[in-house]
Amino acid sequence: MALSFETFFRLVSYAAVFCGFLALWVSGTFGVVGTAVFIAIMIAAWFLEDSRWQISEKVGTALIVLALPLFYLIWRFQLISLYSSETVIAGILARMILALTAIKLLQKKGDRDWIFLYLMAFFEVLLAAGLSISALYLVTFLAYLLVMVCSIIAFEMRKTARDVETKTAIDKKKEVSVFTSAAVVPARRLPTTSIALIVFIVMLAAPLFFMLPRVGGAGFGGKQGGMNTQTGFSDLVRLGGIGRIQQNSEVVMRVKLEGNSVEQDGLYFRGTALDTFDNQAWSRARTGTKEPYVRGEREFIQIDQPAGRDSLSIQTIYLEPLDTAVLFALPKAVAVQSIFPLIEKDSYGALTFRRNYERVSYKVLSDRSLPDKSRLRLDNNAYGPESQNYLQLPASYDRRIFDLAYSIASKEKNRYDRAAAVEKYLQNNLGYTLEQKASGDEPVADFLFNVREGHCEYFATAMAVMLRTQGIATRIVNGFHGGEYNETVDMTVVRSSNAHSWVEVYFPKENVWVPFDPTPFSGDAAPASSGLVGQFNKYVEALEAFWIQYFVAFDNQEQRSLVKTLRNGFVDYQAQSASYLTHAQDILAEWWKDARGDKGMQSSLAAIGYAVAYIVGGVLGIILLVWLGRKIVKMNFWRRVRNRVYSRERDSVVEFYERMQQALAKKGISRQPFETPLEFAFGVGSAEVVSITEKYNRVRFGEEALSPDEAEEIEGLLERLEEIETG
Repeated sequence: MALSFETFFRLVSYAAVFCGFLALWVSGTFGVVGTAVFIAIMIAAWFLEDSRWQISEKVGTALIVLALPLFYLIWRFQLISLYSSETVIAGILARMILALTAIKLLQKKGDRDWIFLYLMAFFEVLLAAGLSISALYLVTFLAYLLVMVCSIIAFEMRKTARDVETKTAIDKKKEVSVFTSAAVVPARRLPTTSIALIVFIVMLAAPLFFMLPRVGGAGFGGKQGGMNTQTGFSDLVRLGGIGRIQQNSEVVMRVKLEGNSVEQDGLYFRGTALDTFDNQAWSRARTGTKEPYVRGEREFIQIDQPAGRDSLSIQTIYLEPLDTAVLFALPKAVAVQSIFPLIEKDSYGALTFRRNYERVSYKVLSDRSLPDKSRLRLDNNAYGPESQNYLQLPASYDRRIFDLAYSIASKEKNRYDRAAAVEKYLQNNLGYTLEQKASGDEPVADFLFNVREGHCEYFATAMAVMLRTQGIATRIVNGFHGGEYNETVDMTVVRSSNAHSWVEVYFPKENVWVPFDPTPFSGDAAPASSGLVGQFNKYVEALEAFWIQYFVAFDNQEQRSLVKTLRNGFVDYQAQSASYLTHAQDILAEWWKDARGDKGMQSSLAAIGYAVAYIVGGVLGIILLVWLGRKIVKMNFWRRVRNRVYSRERDSVVEFYERMQQALAKKGISRQPFETPLEFAFGVGSAEVVSITEKYNRVRFGEEALSPDEAEEIEGLLERLEEIETG
């Protein structure tokens, strides 16, 4: 069943409206009820088109006028509860636009109403750009571009066809021809034209994208999916907090590694450190002591001094919206490159920044070097007063913990081997589970001697307490371990399920904290999906990472880097051009010395002879090029090539017939307004004219395309007519 032009026009127009709604839906602005209501209105409006049940223009205008103050009152009295004042404004604005769109959809629509709907869809896509942080917005935006361009072209063709139909109502035959052409062609060729226009728009818009200023966040939608700071990255963490995070599979950050390579098992993204334990929770003995580091005019903030170049690792981290101010990084961070004006470092080595609950990106330079094990084994220096909080034990604890630790560690002669022995015991003798089995007043003792199963938080706490009973300073570190490497974008995807706790042991002589991880290796994180589904998920994740890396996180820092690269390239081009010019000047100066006789008469004659030869060769080359150009023009070479490549489809409908008329006009033969093409051809009495006209009618009104052979035949007929005219 053929699709009429009017149906096609309505279809692409409704699709444009739906794409605008879809862009807002991707941002999470509407729930299930709002989505169902709007889709139901769209379906109802489609079936009510051209029926008596449509809203009249007066009623539609009245509803729109009433809707504006209504939404103002909703905003004024905050009848819609959202996250912040900025989000409330955006949310109410989105709902107001959709309400106006719904009214127009149900109304009898003229040209102005369709333009109004197009504008509303445009505003929806524009608003969604600030609300959405998902890569799906890119998909909806591309779909919007395609259907909107189709809609605008169809709108103009519909309007033009209607105007032509009115103006040519006297000539019925011509009227039918014009309307038929407008009614059939768009459905088949508009998508191709639309794609070409989109490519053109993208080529114009791409430079603007890289030039316009941008912030590092994702706008209003950044708060969605935040993680509670009470669960593992605050100053007070109860046992079980990390375990609750691990039961979630949401993406926390994406990491691109450079420099010194790091295996996935060796990726420990440090967050916060805690030193005080009361049998139920970890906290900090020293709070509020943070050292500020200001960026100033530099591109990076230096936090520490690296030990050397060989152990440096660079991480580019794209951090999702989290309700925590912690900057995660491989230990130890020595420099941070970001848009943050200020970074603070506490006495436990944790980095924090002032966050507005949005996506952020930053680079970290980490020095992962540690003293050799032989040096650590020689470090048995006594701890000073500043380390006493790292030796603290609960006021009362199960003495079996001391006995177990002593039985394991007493066999070793140095601090490092004692810590390694306790680590190995916990890895090999206890099981891993995310279930919260250990309980009571002393859950660590219950974990060690009764349930003998737990998650990373229990393993790390048990090791820290056991080592403290043996006089070894420890602290707990909460962060993320490992991740899923995506080779498509060369990034490691870190999820909530990668949340982890481990232990750091202090060696006073070396003045270094050394990490130990007592959690069994099989319990580090949930296994990644495999097979076809896993591969598909990797490509989806790659699209998300591409969107974040090149769109969401393309801030002024990246713009400065791009400008610097372009400037360096331009400087290199200038240097090369200057080098070539200098070389040419040297050659010319050397020739002039020879020509004026500095090296003798023979050299002078040779130089002049070379110059004359070059000049004559250049003149002959120019003459040859001009002759070849004229020959090619005379042979109609490019026209023949174009005919072969493009098959003369749509252009041939008008062009070859117009060429024939022009050739005949030069001979004084012109077609009269009352003559049809065939009547004119038979009146001329030329076989070439009749043949060309028959093909013109078949292509023009029969909707058939010329084959390459037919295009060549027409070209030959036209050349014969033109030769007769000039002969």
